[in-house]
Amino acid sequence: MIDKGMPAAGVPDAAGPAGRPVGRRIVLAMLGLGAAGVAVGPAVRSGLGEVRAALSRVAPAVVPDDRGFRYFSVVGSVPRKDATTYRLTVGGLVDRPATYTLDQLAALPQTTVVHDAVCTDGWQVDAVPFTGVLLRDLLDAAGVRDEGAAVRFTCFDGAYSESLTLEQARRSDVVVALRMFDEPVPHDSGGPVRLFVAPMYFYKSAKWLSGIEVTSQVQQGYWEDYGYPVDGWLPGEEPVGA
Repeated sequence: MIDKGMPAAGVPDAAGPAGRPVGRRIVLAMLGLGAAGVAVGPAVRSGLGEVRAALSRVAPAVVPDDRGFRYFSVVGSVPRKDATTYRLTVGGLVDRPATYTLDQLAALPQTTVVHDAVCTDGWQVDAVPFTGVLLRDLLDAAGVRDEGAAVRFTCFDGAYSESLTLEQARRSDVVVALRMFDEPVPHDSGGPVRLFVAPMYFYKSAKWLSGIEVTSQVQQGYWEDYGYPVDGWLPGEEPVGA
């Protein structure tokens, strides 16, 4: 997932490797391309090559890795978590709030979901296997109250957030992922634990996941506050009647 940088108005510049600042004009360009990608989907992708190449020269943080994933954060630096320091809280409108360590999550039944990871900026990585705990299993263990209708996700970068309806969160292709490509999710890809919402654009799959909160209604996430759709369905993935 490429988190597309900080919107410019009143917000400091983001930073690349070694704290190298990434200018607001670049970030705004990335934001604009992302919004366009959601609006027109695959039709936009063929025209983005030159722009992505220019961005990679100025902001090395967006250069693809060996598998084609791009890395960028909406903050300058994200702390690293491991089995000793990582915690995931599940709370809100539930009967049994819980806090999980990395080892406790790994001890739960694991499910692998294989799906293309598609970013609004025009890139995708095909057939990515994410393995972890079905989100619905964590919700069932917590006991969602009758008034619960949505799920909000927060992240230990201190800035990112996302939301799903309860119906979306209970899908069999939504996992709290601990592994990708049969290896632990690396820090740059949102590890040690990230969300993977397979049928939606990658901005819905929150990285560096630290909180799951059941709420009475959907709350806009980080990019929705800047115009992204709350329901980020990939083309052809929308449920009938959505």
